[in-house]
Amino acid sequence: MAARTKTTAKPRPAYRCTECGNQLPKWVGRCPECNAWGTVEEYGAVPIRTTAAGPVSAPARPIAQVDGQVATARSTGVPELDRVLGGGLVPGAVVLLAGEPGVGKSTLLLDVAAKAAGPQHRTLYVTGEESASQVRLRADRINALSDHLYLAAESDLGAVLGHIEAVGPGLLILDSVQTIASAELDGAPGGPAQVREVAGALIRASKDRGMATLLVGHVTKDGQIAGPRLLEHLVDVVLSFEGDRHARLRIIRGVKNRYGATDEVGCFELHDEGIEGLADPSGLFLTRRDKPVPGTCLTVTLEGKRPLVAEVQALMVDSQIPSPRRTTSGLESPRIAMILAVVERHGGVKLGKQDIYTATVGGVKLSEPSADLAVALAVASSSSDTPLPSNLVAIGEVGLAGEVRRVTGVQRRLAEAHRLGFTHALVPPDPGKVPPGMKVVEVADIGEALRAIPGRRRAAAKPKSEAPSAPPAPRAPRPTAYPEEVMEGWEPLDSDELR
Repeated sequence: MAARTKTTAKPRPAYRCTECGNQLPKWVGRCPECNAWGTVEEYGAVPIRTTAAGPVSAPARPIAQVDGQVATARSTGVPELDRVLGGGLVPGAVVLLAGEPGVGKSTLLLDVAAKAAGPQHRTLYVTGEESASQVRLRADRINALSDHLYLAAESDLGAVLGHIEAVGPGLLILDSVQTIASAELDGAPGGPAQVREVAGALIRASKDRGMATLLVGHVTKDGQIAGPRLLEHLVDVVLSFEGDRHARLRIIRGVKNRYGATDEVGCFELHDEGIEGLADPSGLFLTRRDKPVPGTCLTVTLEGKRPLVAEVQALMVDSQIPSPRRTTSGLESPRIAMILAVVERHGGVKLGKQDIYTATVGGVKLSEPSADLAVALAVASSSSDTPLPSNLVAIGEVGLAGEVRRVTGVQRRLAEAHRLGFTHALVPPDPGKVPPGMKVVEVADIGEALRAIPGRRRAAAKPKSEAPSAPPAPRAPRPTAYPEEVMEGWEPLDSDELR
């Protein structure tokens, strides 16, 4: 009888998605888990491994005995950036700053590098996109020179780690993570595998040395951070740098922060001499005038926890085409279309044959619903060609039924408006505590809010010369009747008082 031989099955190749790590039995063009195209690669048979217990770097101890002073935040020298970071940079923290090209990321971080550098805290600035001489020209322009700021132009990960060993910095700035590649991996710089390897190596170096690291990240055409999503999970802080390249305002938002809140924002102004933090940015969003003009209304928006006074403008002209134009700038088009429908249906303002243009001042983008009431008043003011009082702000969300709804942070918004010199406000019912000396009028629906336009009251009034021959038939009061108590005490502020 022939002996039975034991055959061993040949290991079958396995496939894995480089984007999300999903394992597949065969190759496919699109990963069924994350729906990414072209990310499935063969990596061989899956080995069966068991990990044995090994030596530990440090024994575990009660959390109360861990020294928390080591992780104390250190200021970057830029107060607006410290606000978003939660007080400054924590030693060993890795921060990812992402934004569109030309928004000012490199300019801001070069300024941070110069201000944070000191005898005890060297700063290493590594650029992979520009030459060292190009960065020096920018440093001369924004006055970001320091004897403790070291500059290197590298695109190899090994060279970057070598510079870290030689300089021993307390702060590392890498511009950008998508331009650095490791020679031990195949693939072009910026690929998922390369970005993971570069980020992992820099994170290990930061934790081992207690070195804070700022990484610059690219974004896609959709505004998302380029590269694998794993990069956002690996770092400690993710910041988004936003701003229109044609406007001066730049805003940094916290998307993820292990050391602070994510509802803080930092405001900056970009100009020829560099970038400057704005402790009080409301002045960028207001237009100084000697007297009020029709079609403008002020509101208070919240950027994170920060209240900002912004101006909404509306312009209405007779349309020369069958389909009137509806154009917006800095506002969301679908929401503006909804507000226009509510103003026409529940406010009695005829808008059908008018071209309507709505915009914000200073490049600010208003997306929260608290600006609905200001937009409605601006449109009605432009329709009646009557200006609103210059010392008035409007806060509230407008619903499809015409009601004015409450929004978050009304007291904080009113306090900011009162600080800037505004004395009257239109708000939803039950606003809470009102700042002393400020008159607040509660409006329940859009009809009550539109009565705040004096011109609509005058248009509804009947001339005294016309004497009726017979008593008029009783009818319901017009929604455009204007309450005297709202207008009482409204006197336009001098332009100097708003500064």
